[in-house]
Formats: sequence, C-alpha cells, structure tokens
Amino acid sequence: MKLGAFSISLAVKDLQVSKAFYEKLGFSVFAGAPERNYLIMKNEDKLIGLFQGMFEKNILTFNPGWDQDANILESFDDVRDIQKSLKGSDLKLDRETDGSTSGPASIVLTDPDGNHILIDQHV
Repeated sequence: MKLGAFSISLAVKDLQVSKAFYEKLGFSVFAGAPERNYLIMKNEDKLIGLFQGMFEKNILTFNPGWDQDANILESFDDVRDIQKSLKGSDLKLDRETDGSTSGPASIVLTDPDGNHILIDQHV
C-alpha cells in the first residue's frame, strides 16, 4: 500500500510561537496560510504541519499522490483503493469517502493507542 507523503499535523496553541520554535530546529515555511491558522514547515524531507484551533489532537498525515515536496506522483494508490484494502483487513474507519468518486478525498482512522491517522489525497 502506497500512502504517499508523510507528515505530522500538530495541534498548536500559538501558531507564531510554534513557527519560531521549529525554525530554531532548522524548519522553514514550505506552505500554508497564517491568516487561516496553519503552516507547513519543512526540514530536508521532514514535514510538520502546524494547525491552530483546527483539531484537538496531533494527527499522523499521509498524502497519496504526493511526494515529500508536494509534487504529483505519476503512480500512486488512490485513497478509495486504500479504504477498500483497510476495510478488507477489518480496520474500522472513523470517516470514509464515497468509493464511487474520483479525485481529492480523505479517510480517517484511529490506531489502538488513540492516535488519529488522516489519509488525505489532494489529486
């Protein structure tokens, strides 16, 4: 199963304070919109999303169809195929997508320790 680019999405209290902290660790702004309370920070091939007021817990995020630079991959596993495979493995999804659609879509599941996993396809 190809899950695409990986990042961790952090629920932060103060976007600018968190931005300054991660800049000291060598991260720089890669994408995002501070006016919409989020930034994507990058250090080499490591990605961290900073999200203020959008969710309560940190989330493991995978982006099918993207590499770590948000370039569209020529070949990837569509989120609907991933959904079908996960359900076939008897994993419970917290949020599903319509299997009859195409293009951008997402699914959410929770691991045994309560960590949320977002599989978010943008293409």
